[in-house]
Amino acid sequence: MSARPRPLLLGAGTAIAVAVTLSGCTQKASSEDGAVSVTASDSVCEVSKTELPAGHVSLALENKGSKITEVYVLFPDGRIAAERENIGPGTKATLVTELKAGDYEIACKPGMKGDGIRQKIALTGKDTAAERSPESDAAVAAYRSYVLAQAEQTLPRAQAFADAVKAGDIEKAKGLYASSRIGWERTEPVAESFGDIDPKVDVREDGLEDGQDPTTDWTGWHRLEKALWQDKKIGDRERELADQLMTDLNAWVKKVGTAEITPTSMANGAKSLLDEVARNKVTGEEERYSHTDLIDFKANLEGARRSYDLLKPIAQKNDPALAKELGQRFASLTGQLDAYRTDDGADEDSYTYTSYDMVSEAERKELSDGVNALAEPLSKLAAAVAK
Repeated sequence: MSARPRPLLLGAGTAIAVAVTLSGCTQKASSEDGAVSVTASDSVCEVSKTELPAGHVSLALENKGSKITEVYVLFPDGRIAAERENIGPGTKATLVTELKAGDYEIACKPGMKGDGIRQKIALTGKDTAAERSPESDAAVAAYRSYVLAQAEQTLPRAQAFADAVKAGDIEKAKGLYASSRIGWERTEPVAESFGDIDPKVDVREDGLEDGQDPTTDWTGWHRLEKALWQDKKIGDRERELADQLMTDLNAWVKKVGTAEITPTSMANGAKSLLDEVARNKVTGEEERYSHTDLIDFKANLEGARRSYDLLKPIAQKNDPALAKELGQRFASLTGQLDAYRTDDGADEDSYTYTSYDMVSEAERKELSDGVNALAEPLSKLAAAVAK
């Protein structure tokens, strides 16, 4: 997961007023192509419209600030409806999503920290979900089943890992650590959409908010990873954290069935998984103690590929050239990554890869280039399925 925390939950009962401008948020003219313009700086989040029709929404994003930023569309309770991360200074991006009628917030997060600068918006009109094609409905239903299956399969693996920690068996816990995360990594965008679960189970120490104490506020997999590989000890606190991890993961599994899933959220989620690889896995930041980054990389790539495979019939109909390119890019990057695989390949749910500290800088650059080659066309998938 990224170093920054997810948006703070506002609470299900929080009232959202329509078209109210927050401090630092203003309105500006729409972009010429009809997309809603969102212009971010280090202190301002300008949104061109605060009321727009429900259905497919295109946001034209521009970062005029000095810091990397990200833009979220949030439900009233703080869950993520859509997001675009890693928008560098002076760059533009597009976010295409599908939103039902209702109240939302757009949040720009300069520096990718805090709650962001927020603008309330309202979507009006009829729900377009009923107008989806049979192919779209089939893709959404299949992906929902996939996400739920991945969540449910994570629990026994995570429990085995937690049990090893509680038993004080460092070597066994090390051996179970990476495999316990595969289901989470495959479906991370859905897990992150709930806002409160991700910071509990998958945040790194440098992702804590200012004022949070690592000794008391840092929980989840990476806190235990540090204890196992760097501290090389398991104490009472680690045993408590193992139980807390399972409590939080069980809460995640219960919520998965309620996730808002649309064809565009699937496409955006696939792109988000590639962004995770580029930002954290290829750099070696994610698994800085265990160096199991390539296993996370593989799981992220599989999750992105699953979304694409389910959306492929729609993409082939609307943009056959894009569909063909994506198929080729996915195959190429999978081949690049699997050159580092160290098991026999028989079990797709239990694989091992070269320790990432043994991967040279030149090899990391090649992997990074492969990720970028896929990420660029993948960023167009949401627009293709929304046609």
